[in-house]
Amino acid sequence: MMQFYRAHVLVCGGTGCTSSDSPKISAEFEAQLKNYKLDNEVKIVKTGCFGLCAEGPIVVVYPEGAMYTMVRVEDVKEIVEEHLLKGRIVKRLLAGNKEADDVNKSLENVGFFKKQFRIALRNCGRINPENIEEYIAYDGYKALGKVLTEMTPEEVIETIKKSGLRGRGGGGFPTGLKWEFAAKSQNDQKYVCCNADEGDPGAFMDRSILEGDPHSVLEAMAIAGYAIGANQGFIYVRAEYPIAVKRLQIAIQQAKEYGLLGKDIFGTGFDFDIELRLGAGAFVCGEETALMTSIEGHRGEPRPRPPFPAVKGLWQKPTILNNVETYANIPVIILKGPEWFSSIGTERSKGTKVFAIGGKINNTGLVEIPMGTTLREVIYDIGGGIPNNKAFKAAQTGGPSGGCIPASHIDTPIDYDSLIELGSMMGSGGLIVMDEDTCMVDIAKFFLEFTVDESCGKCPPCRIGTKRMLEILNRITEGKGEEGDIEKLETLAKNIKASALCGLGQTAPNPVLSTLRYFRDEYEAHVREKKCKAGVCKSMMQYVINAALCKSCGICARNCPVGAITGEKKVPYEINQEKCIKCGVCMEKCPFKAIFKNI
Repeated sequence: MMQFYRAHVLVCGGTGCTSSDSPKISAEFEAQLKNYKLDNEVKIVKTGCFGLCAEGPIVVVYPEGAMYTMVRVEDVKEIVEEHLLKGRIVKRLLAGNKEADDVNKSLENVGFFKKQFRIALRNCGRINPENIEEYIAYDGYKALGKVLTEMTPEEVIETIKKSGLRGRGGGGFPTGLKWEFAAKSQNDQKYVCCNADEGDPGAFMDRSILEGDPHSVLEAMAIAGYAIGANQGFIYVRAEYPIAVKRLQIAIQQAKEYGLLGKDIFGTGFDFDIELRLGAGAFVCGEETALMTSIEGHRGEPRPRPPFPAVKGLWQKPTILNNVETYANIPVIILKGPEWFSSIGTERSKGTKVFAIGGKINNTGLVEIPMGTTLREVIYDIGGGIPNNKAFKAAQTGGPSGGCIPASHIDTPIDYDSLIELGSMMGSGGLIVMDEDTCMVDIAKFFLEFTVDESCGKCPPCRIGTKRMLEILNRITEGKGEEGDIEKLETLAKNIKASALCGLGQTAPNPVLSTLRYFRDEYEAHVREKKCKAGVCKSMMQYVINAALCKSCGICARNCPVGAITGEKKVPYEINQEKCIKCGVCMEKCPFKAIFKNI
């Protein structure tokens, strides 16, 4: 007999909230509900990520839709007593303006969500990802049923082509066209692969979808298999995503038990199965040919193209590879139609895009916006602006393969073409926000360090060229830059872009080229004036004690970890610049603001 509940308590079970004790919060809710004899009236649902990671752990109570943020275990009793027992919202824990009398109770009215349009994230934070019946209740596997019983493979591909869906993993290649190429390739065996190996710094879009809605990816892969004539799928997922891996394993097992994966699905004679493959953390395995090489059991290295995977991919058989977010859109497109999907976004960039926004921004987390939304809207309307009212300086999109967008282009619409025109790219969806205190030369160095570490080493332009670039950047940030270094950087960057074997190597110079394009004056100041205007490059700045403000209290000297500060009573203290490691502790601890950065 079906159990009916008067209220549901949704507790975030994504990685971020899990690390902040959300499992203990769930357990406390269960204990308190039992204590107040409400366990037969109120159901606890452990969900995936809601997106507002900056304010986790998050709890949402329905039917009101009240969203409680930064919930602690000790807050649970109050929520149960006040909200669930007495019907009174606990205002102090609500997202948004907690003090207002007319405070918004509904999740949809929280500012973070107002300008979002959730398609790929439609079920994240809404269902229990470990319960297939909850996915089915929200039209799960209905698209697969429609495809297998009402549509031909050609009609499926045409639907995806008409939708205008482009790959969400980086390059933005038309998804339907990729499927069509694979469908036309004649072979006895074909494969469907899912790239869940997101390795960009600050990116966690795919992880959150797999943690919050794994069945959407399984359903989409089965649809893709039917469309191209494949009966086997592989999901290549990072081993560093234990929650995602666990929920995928559960989802695959449940789908098999329900006859939604395996033999003769829906009695149509269509067979399709999915296996997991765990990646060992190599960034290069996010490149499609390297990923397939890794699935085959070899060292993950890119292969020359052509032939492209749609002709010769996994084990030299026709293969399609899409990322998690791309697949998450497929069931909705099938059910609502290509015209509905293509009505969202811009002329050449249809639908929505998921971004993981981080860095110098108040509302760090996961957002899904219609293509064409401006950077300003993402940063200020959704992201809540820059902490401490600092000025926005730039945003890095596309991770190590992307570039920096300066404040002068903050009103640029976010779509594939606009970002490429600015010298960046969409990438998988990482968006790092930087404020006025950011050194753009240091940012370029950070991303290049990552690329050098992650290079597979197969081709000389990437293996050697990026190291030479990094050597120049290290010299510049250490105050040892020479005339001609900037020009050498540009020459190396352009040559690597033109000659590297794979897309990762070809895009590795992008952070350097984009920062040179928009912030060349900072490079010149580092080289010619030996100055870092942001005060980030330690070799170029000093901590100095203002003798007029120094009270000779000795607090700075007692807190200096290397004993670089000396002095005596009634005499201003001094910092030995040779010994100083520029940690900034002295400036932080000085109660009289007598220590400052000299940049």
